Amino acid sequence: MGEVTRTPPAERLLNLVIALVNTSTAMSKQQIRTSVAGYDQAPTVEAFERMFERDKDTLRDLGVPIVTVDPGGHADEIGYRVDQDAYALGALDLTPAELGVLSLAAQLWQDRSIATDTSRALTKIRAADVAEAATDIVAGLAPRVSAAGGALGPLLDAIGTATPVRFGYHAANTGETAQRHVEPWRVAARGGGWYLIGHDRERRAPRSYRLSRMVGSVRLAGAAGEYTVPADVDVDAFLSTAGGPEQVARLAVLPERAGAVRARGTVGATVRGHAPGSTTPMEAEAEAEVRDVVEVPYGQLSAMADEIAGYGAAVVVLGPTELREAVLERLRAAARLGADRG
Repeated sequence: MGEVTRTPPAERLLNLVIALVNTSTAMSKQQIRTSVAGYDQAPTVEAFERMFERDKDTLRDLGVPIVTVDPGGHADEIGYRVDQDAYALGALDLTPAELGVLSLAAQLWQDRSIATDTSRALTKIRAADVAEAATDIVAGLAPRVSAAGGALGPLLDAIGTATPVRFGYHAANTGETAQRHVEPWRVAARGGGWYLIGHDRERRAPRSYRLSRMVGSVRLAGAAGEYTVPADVDVDAFLSTAGGPEQVARLAVLPERAGAVRARGTVGATVRGHAPGSTTPMEAEAEAEVRDVVEVPYGQLSAMADEIAGYGAAVVVLGPTELREAVLERLRAAARLGADRG
């Protein structure tokens, strides 16, 4: 017989919410056990009772208003449902900045398991009809993080239950693949990739692992609650070099534009025009404009060039030269694309 695939706790909680929201009256425990995916895997009635009570308390702590319906008869007839009036979402009145933050969150979660859901949600929310002119509020903040792959879900579940895991890992320094036995603490994104931070049991020390170098599946390797996740895990200290060596971009920025760049950098003196030798119509037009000089640190040349090109004429690169050329290359490619479509 093949191994039974267990429903992850987060998926089981979502299944329970969907069932209790859509029931016409209420669902008894027996109905929940037999019809809600995840609870049928409880080996005994007692195990189901513990699982359901724990999930019910978790959902209530998260703000899901689960109510008990007692018809006044036998205890077995007691049911459960979600209070629709208390759970319903009120009318949305989002500012451009708030909608932008939601868009950024959706762009971050690129895993195929939820990409469709986030896309549908944003399509509905954008019925608020936010003006296109407001997009500069969050331009340049879009996270450029590769998909985490199949390891992300199991690792998040393991962190939530404090369960050790095992996985194959291809080390970059040796080129060898070996098994790792880890107590996972945190999962974080840095430098365009996803990383696990945890305590390596064989090495008896904290370590970080890039998810893209994990080989095969992540497997549970212990019981829930075997360890305690430290409350003071310094993610930045573990992953401070993930983005590569830092450089500084010197930019000429139009007043009150490119807020994301300004927030990360230092604003200096104002200049009229920018570097000599303008070669594009955009740069020639900008010569007469007063701009702020902003110095911004960055790690990855390609990511920084993508961001600056997204601002169009609002931002011009004064240096370094390689960044300036990378941005011009992207702008010229965009101009050629527009000409081809015309």
